[in-house]
This record gives sequence, C-alpha cells and structure tokens, in this order.
Amino acid sequence: MSDLRTTPLLTIAIPTWNRASFLALTLGQLAQEGCNDWGSVEVLVSDNASTDGTAQVVADGVTAGMPVRYIRNADNIGSDANIAQCFNCALGSYVLILGDDDLLVDGALALLLARLASQTFGVVCLRPYGFEADFRKEYPGSSGKEKVFSDAGAFLATIGPLMTLISSCVIHKSRLPQLDARQFCGDNLVQVHLVLRAALAATENIFLDRYLVACKRNNSGGYDFSQVFVSHLGVVLDSCEPLGLTQGAIASIEGRLILSYYPYYLLRQRLARTGDLQATLATFQSRFRGRDMFTVWLRPIICFPRPLALVWGGLTTLIGRLLNGDLRRGVAFAWNRVAQRVLTR
Repeated sequence: MSDLRTTPLLTIAIPTWNRASFLALTLGQLAQEGCNDWGSVEVLVSDNASTDGTAQVVADGVTAGMPVRYIRNADNIGSDANIAQCFNCALGSYVLILGDDDLLVDGALALLLARLASQTFGVVCLRPYGFEADFRKEYPGSSGKEKVFSDAGAFLATIGPLMTLISSCVIHKSRLPQLDARQFCGDNLVQVHLVLRAALAATENIFLDRYLVACKRNNSGGYDFSQVFVSHLGVVLDSCEPLGLTQGAIASIEGRLILSYYPYYLLRQRLARTGDLQATLATFQSRFRGRDMFTVWLRPIICFPRPLALVWGGLTTLIGRLLNGDLRRGVAFAWNRVAQRVLTR
C-alpha cells in the first residue's frame, strides 16, 4: 500500500454493507481512473460488518496498488452511523462520501482534483445520472457549465435535491473543525447536515454542472421517502437558520424539490401501489400547506384517482426534469431503454 500524506487533498470514503460485487466495480473504476499522485487521494472503505466477500474485494484493491484504508465494524452500526464514521475518519481536506454502487465517470477524478487544487470551496457539487447496466453506454454526455457561488443560499437552491445524494457533494472537511458527524445520526440525512454546514461556512461553493457521477438506479431504500425527505429534511433546513440559511433560501430549496424531485417519487408510489396515501398527504401538508406550488403540482399525484394521478405525475416529472436541466439525461435514458428492449427480443 502506498503511503498517504498526513493530510491528503481528497478522501473518497465508501460506506458499504454486503454489496461486494458493487464495491468491486466502484473500486475498479477508481483504479482505472488512476492517479499519478495517490498521496493526494485517500480511499477509505467503511465496512458495516459485511458477511460476503467485501474484505477480499478490498484486499484485491490493495494488492493492485490502490491506497485503500479499510475499517471493518465489529457489528452493523446502521447506515447513518457508517456514513458519519466515513466523515469522521477521513484524513483528507475534502471528503467525497461515495455510494458503494456509484461510480466516478472517466476523467471525473482528475477534473475534481484540479478544481480542489486550484481554489478553496466549501462544497463542490457534481451532477449525477442514473444507469442500469453499463454506465459508459448510458452516459448522457460531458458538456456542461461550471458555476461558482459566493451566496451559499443561492448555491443550495441551485443544487436542490443533489444535497441529499452522498455521491454528489464533496465537502470541505477543514471548514468543519472538531465536528462529530455522529450527532446527526437518526434522520437518514447525515450528509445533508454536513453539506449545509460546509456551504454556509465557506466564501465560495461550486456546481460542476456536467455528468460526473453514475448512480445505480433504484438500488437503495428501506425508509419512508416522505418522512425523510419532507419532514426530516424540513427540520434540518430550519436548524441551519442560526448558521445563516435564510427563510428565503429555504423556500427556494424546497421550491426546487417540489418542482423537480418529489413528483417522480410520488409517481413511483402510485405506480407501485405502495404506501399509505393519506399518511403521505398528511406529511406533505404538514410542511407545505398553503403553498400554491404544492397544491397545483404535487397534491393531484397523491389525491387524484390512480389513472389521472399517473398522467399528472408523468407530466410533472417530465416538466420538472426538463426545467432542472436534465433533458439530455432523459433522452439518453429513453434511448437506452429502447435499445435494451430491441436487443433482448
């Protein structure tokens, strides 16, 4: 194993549990990306007491020359605590907590390291896209702008739901000295607490608005979506008002969520015929009652008869994604779906 500098520029920390096959792909892509100076990058794997071949996957990565630091918990401490452990144990000035089934696309690591070395940011946000089988064949394209924000509220409103995805946000840990991420366990949003605090503590933040992270589609769950991403997230946002997050910024962040994030998940709920619609409605109303955007945009997906709800949910999802700048991602997804069906006939 290569020696790490006392303070690497970047830690790529991967929390994992019993997903050795996915972890092998993630580490393999990092190795293929390569790094001429591994001293600037630490790869940390935090294993939540896996019972599969995770340890061997890590050992294979070390044998291949990747500087992987391996932490194996004696017991499964839960997803939140494992994510917090990734942040707390990272040695890097910046930390990317990368999902064990997510991949940095070709060239992303070099681009990220160049940005981190050139300027100081609180948070660097990377635009993700979903893939089902081959992240390269399903890649939407590399074009996109980069935007630096001196207003943290405007930055957070722009990235909106991306702050909830661990693999999208690189956090400047040095901006959060002595912070113990374990204090944020319990709401499935450890990473959001960290992103908000790092962004608000910084002079500048940056959004790399190009597809740099490939995320395995529909490969997570085990939580109540509306409870976590409406109720819990609302509490987290409100808790940051004393840190400088204004009510206007909170309204803008939630407006982005209503427009382009919630419709898809409500549509999935109606398609799958799962969940308690009355409970979902109550959760959304407790946070968004009186907001016209909720009444017009989301409430019909929950309350309309199922056929109408599916039509409305499909339209709002499509329009929201388009307005969020995901036209290329949607076209690429549709094209690959059609291609896969043709090939399997």
